[in-house]
Amino acid sequence: MSESRQAPASRLVRSYVIRSGRITGGQRRALEQHAGDYMLDFRPEPLALDGLFPRKQPLTVEIGFGAGESLLQMARERPEGNFLGIDVYRPGAGRVLQGIVEHGLVNIRLICHDAVEVFRDNFTTGSIDRVLILFPDPWPRKRHHKRRLVQTGFMELVLDRLKPGGEAHLATDWPPYLEQMIEVLEQIPGFRNRCGEGCWENPARPPTRFEKRGLRLGHEVRDLLYFKAME
Repeated sequence: MSESRQAPASRLVRSYVIRSGRITGGQRRALEQHAGDYMLDFRPEPLALDGLFPRKQPLTVEIGFGAGESLLQMARERPEGNFLGIDVYRPGAGRVLQGIVEHGLVNIRLICHDAVEVFRDNFTTGSIDRVLILFPDPWPRKRHHKRRLVQTGFMELVLDRLKPGGEAHLATDWPPYLEQMIEVLEQIPGFRNRCGEGCWENPARPPTRFEKRGLRLGHEVRDLLYFKAME
């Protein structure tokens, strides 16, 4: 692990709250029957990534997969890639497990834990091909901005864990958060914006539930694609 890129050992402020949403019977059964096959217990040690999937393939890590619609669609459409989803919401994990079994997917694994600690403790330098941070909680009130996931310290950690040429793909429908994302990413040496400084894109990708809700409310979606400069 890169000592210069490690996050603090303890965190007083987290970017999420644990939601107590209702878990359905099917989600509960999926967790009981299939968690052992597709979910990883968090331990503060590097993951043996080569042994997690049947085939060694490019690894995409999605932070905050929610109900898992986009994660499942990507895994179905890209069998040549491996996908690891991180979220703290267990009903969502149960729903993803249902989809994994329904579609016979072998290229998804899940971790229900704090993403900052997973990146700090489970991934080593240059071990990830792509990181997705799609519609993280914008924490719109100013006094809550410290809770936003996209902060300099965490994105430096993401940069370290990416392979050279690897991509960080972020999306939001909250303009002030978009501005913060751009400000944070463009002041970190080693990140490069694929479309030029200060620009955003709208690439094709599976939509998320939060995205669809934002579009119904008339919000404009913006995607940011940054890559790790080759050394």
